Amino acid sequence: MKIALIYNFAQHYRTNIFTLMDSEMDIDFYFGDRYLNVKKMDYALLKNKVTEVKNIHLGPFVWQSSTAQLAWRNYDAFIMLGEPKCLSSWVILLLARILRKRVYFWTHGWYGREGLGKRITKKLYFGLANGIMLYGEYARQLMLKQGFAAKKLSVIHNSLAYDKQIELRKGLENSSKYSNHFGNTYPNVVFVGRLTKEKKLHQILQAQSICRKNGCLFNVTFIGDGTEEVALKELVRQMKSDENVWFYGPSYKEEELSQLLYDADLCVAPGNIGLTAMHAMTYGCPCISHNDFKWQMPEFEAIQENITGAFFERDNIEDLARVITSWFDMHHEDREKVRQACYKEIEEKWNPHKQLETIKKVIMA
Repeated sequence: MKIALIYNFAQHYRTNIFTLMDSEMDIDFYFGDRYLNVKKMDYALLKNKVTEVKNIHLGPFVWQSSTAQLAWRNYDAFIMLGEPKCLSSWVILLLARILRKRVYFWTHGWYGREGLGKRITKKLYFGLANGIMLYGEYARQLMLKQGFAAKKLSVIHNSLAYDKQIELRKGLENSSKYSNHFGNTYPNVVFVGRLTKEKKLHQILQAQSICRKNGCLFNVTFIGDGTEEVALKELVRQMKSDENVWFYGPSYKEEELSQLLYDADLCVAPGNIGLTAMHAMTYGCPCISHNDFKWQMPEFEAIQENITGAFFERDNIEDLARVITSWFDMHHEDREKVRQACYKEIEEKWNPHKQLETIKKVIMA
């Protein structure tokens, strides 16, 4: 089956899954030219045809140049991002129906916060596809309630540079990186990613202060930089927690990040957890994030309560402090058991090999 993958951008963190698809499928790639400030993958890693198209923004909508005409070419099927705001994808959908070609979406699908207008639009849009590959079971259950047929919905999950990360993990051992920096042996909480307002990272520091007053001491390390760094440092100064907070700065070396995450006891993401969960759990680090799932990213599903992490009430800092304290109280002696549970979660669901299995199964159905 000859397939065209039409995607908004060749995100570098999707390199592993794109190269697997390239090696095992007859597929041509059509990638948008830009997406926020995300790093682009190296096209040279793909042996099949790669074409970069322009993402033309028209207010809230986007048109991917030169993609609508692909419906007339010798493709049997199309895999698309599945974003209703992409107007060119509507054209491909409609032409594919006329030409009796298949269209599959690789998409978030349903969030659970859609208003009437969005529900109507999404029902029409997704209803035209032959199959829908969703990032999580939460979205699948929501779409089943909206009347979509179960046979049309599959869960593909998400992944990062799994193969490289597993190779690095094989050589990891506990190090003294945190204890050398902080001069103590307290548990270590980390956050990895951009230090931005929507991440609500001040909540980690406020929860740390509450925990300290209640006798629960731990260190916090921020790995990354961003627009909130100055404000966060000021908050640290006000709370007099300088000795227990480390602004590590950005790191783009996986070898470095792997050790930091392996040594950490807990990753906390007060805003959406997203791909941070994949990154942390691949190296055995459990995660805490908020429990308002309609405002979460699909990767929250990797958190199994009190097994690979825990949830707190969204924007409730007292509850975040409670959950962190409870986690350290319950798991201070079973760090290796938690590590293995995180490994198991990623190996069973959140990796490119499982994704490829799902894609092949959906397309061959």
